[in-house]
Amino acid sequence: MRTLPAGLCVVTGLLLLTSCAQKETAAGPTDVPTCDAELSSRPGTASEPADEETDGVSITDQGSDGARDCAAFQITNRAGEPLTYTVTFAFLSDSGSRMGDTDRTVPSVAAGRTVTGTVGGGEPLLGAQGWSRVRVEKVRSVPADEAPAPGGPCPSSGLRLYADEGDAAMGLRVVGLHAVNCGHRTQRLTGYPRVSPLGEDHRPVTGLRILHDGSGIATGTGADGPARPVSLKPGEAAHAGLVWRNTVLSGAAVDVPYVRVWAKPGAAPVMVTPELDLGTTGKLAVGPWKRDTQADRDHGSQPGVTEGRPPADR
Repeated sequence: MRTLPAGLCVVTGLLLLTSCAQKETAAGPTDVPTCDAELSSRPGTASEPADEETDGVSITDQGSDGARDCAAFQITNRAGEPLTYTVTFAFLSDSGSRMGDTDRTVPSVAAGRTVTGTVGGGEPLLGAQGWSRVRVEKVRSVPADEAPAPGGPCPSSGLRLYADEGDAAMGLRVVGLHAVNCGHRTQRLTGYPRVSPLGEDHRPVTGLRILHDGSGIATGTGADGPARPVSLKPGEAAHAGLVWRNTVLSGAAVDVPYVRVWAKPGAAPVMVTPELDLGTTGKLAVGPWKRDTQADRDHGSQPGVTEGRPPADR
């Protein structure tokens, strides 16, 4: 998951959007966010937003005049702690098929508060021309003090920890965990990151086997090899891999959206969202920390299946 510091919002994914107007109010605001009046009222605009709410997120207005587009939303945090939200908005045709989607990350929504904002901001929603309505497709939230930090100010620990978007091939999944020393002193990582898989309620998922070394699932992923101490000078980085298969043999498949990660003993945890679709395997492998090489930096330091060589089953 990618997050940004308070006061900023980011739009990523299939569509490139502009305008991040955002406002925070007490829960149940009277000034519901809307799009530009011209977009909302012109003939042929997008259909009216639905009244339903998805995990505290709802669409409050949407409009298009064929050249400019907008969708307004609000997020209400009913939890007892500040949360950082990542919301996937899907843009649908008249028939209801998905034409494209985009993610918005909204940081540090205080408990009991409502944050409002827009996507589109009067710009064309690239890749989704002719859309009819916007739907809240998925909502993910993590405690604000455990949100990953791929950018922005350096955390007080001096160690920036986040997950990449991963790689998939033939049912094999690999997601990279990345640790960057953004501080002023050497950081030392030993062995494997500690992980705790969590369900949608942020509670630990039981009955799973956590394996050390990705070769317990498949070889050739870049998440195997011996565990060695890694010392990171300021500006240096390391990576480790989460490896699993989504094989379904019998019984109910297990999906685990979140993983709480400790980079080293005594470190503050970070909650990432790798969307583990573990099937019925019941296994998740964690690779050792490895220092980033120049090749890793050139390719974004994203461990994955070795190019040109299929992974070997275990």
